[in-house]
Amino acid sequence: MGTKTGKIGIITSGGDCGGLNAVIKGTALAADAHGIRTYVIPNGYAGLYNLVDFSGLVELTPERLEGVEASIAGSESGHSRVQLRKVADPGKFDRILRGLAKFGLDALVISGGDDTGSVMLDLAKHGIRCVHAPKTMDLDLQTYSVGADSTIGRIAVYGRDLKTTGRTHNRVMVLEVFGRYAGHTAFRGGIAAEADAILIPEIPVDFGVLYDHMKRTYWSRIAASDVRAGTYLVVVAEGLRDASGCELVDESAGCDAFGHKKLAGAGKFVCAELTKRLKADPETEARMRELGMFVKGLYEIPEVRSVSPGHLVRCGETSAYDVSFGLEAGAAAVELLVRGIDGVTVAGVSGREIRYMKTADAIRQRYVDLDQVSFHEALGVSFGRVPVQSAIELVELTSAPERHV
Repeated sequence: MGTKTGKIGIITSGGDCGGLNAVIKGTALAADAHGIRTYVIPNGYAGLYNLVDFSGLVELTPERLEGVEASIAGSESGHSRVQLRKVADPGKFDRILRGLAKFGLDALVISGGDDTGSVMLDLAKHGIRCVHAPKTMDLDLQTYSVGADSTIGRIAVYGRDLKTTGRTHNRVMVLEVFGRYAGHTAFRGGIAAEADAILIPEIPVDFGVLYDHMKRTYWSRIAASDVRAGTYLVVVAEGLRDASGCELVDESAGCDAFGHKKLAGAGKFVCAELTKRLKADPETEARMRELGMFVKGLYEIPEVRSVSPGHLVRCGETSAYDVSFGLEAGAAAVELLVRGIDGVTVAGVSGREIRYMKTADAIRQRYVDLDQVSFHEALGVSFGRVPVQSAIELVELTSAPERHV
């Protein structure tokens, strides 16, 4: 494929989330401003592979674009979990090139996470011009990724909401959320929900430490209430590991198309561990009796309940930040292509600057900053470990800090 850019195809790949329609809209609007026509390639990389068999593509004309709402999550382009590297067709890239040639597509704007980005590198090696708009609600790329702010906001809402039912029944509530190997959404969503404990993959959980924190916080909260009501909220990432470093995985769940184990059961595992300790603790009955909660044979320990909102955290509405970032990322991708730059990831737009980086660097996994964890441990949040004190450094800035989410 040459450097001419007369027609662009848009692909969204991997998991859906907030902000993708904003990327689509930003791409199409910027392309139209340059006299470039934009087309949807549906169903992610599956659609790209099968493009040669399509009879037609939907063009995102200004009129058609009116039907794409940037503030709605999901993707007008659709998704699939297809990993092109696993397609058992030695001629797959020639097939893709024929499909692109059939519709006269000169370049692609592809929005997705690390797996999507890795496939994009393969496409670039085969002469396909493409620019990556970073997307993953896990927030674990080196750049900000569209969808993260929307998901964090929804986790925070669910956490705060759960505390109302938890307090009514004096329950311990466990909210399990996505986050395979990096716990950004659990961490940030949990902080915003004012969770009592946040368990993330970066910190193997010591259930003894977690239980001691729960015991102190939960019983003192109920004792301090004039109506003897209280709850304790744990937010846990699905990729949780125990103190031995073992991942808590439901082996029966299988693997996804990219070979990743489907994580499940972390919330239920936390419930089981806390329940076991409540039953074994000789102080539990005494506290239940003291607070007027104990009923022999019926209500001898507090209930520990697990809730998993699952895909609810990636659907619905898109946050204002993700709409803004998505529009800018899509438009920036077009500007890069117009200027002959491809095979890169959009890092963001700052004023008149379009910032980008090599995709291989952008998709390296980024983990939660444990110094920031320590900061919140000092505020009383448990992360399932003995709190670690980090030295606080005071830094006076001589200019405005660079924007970062």
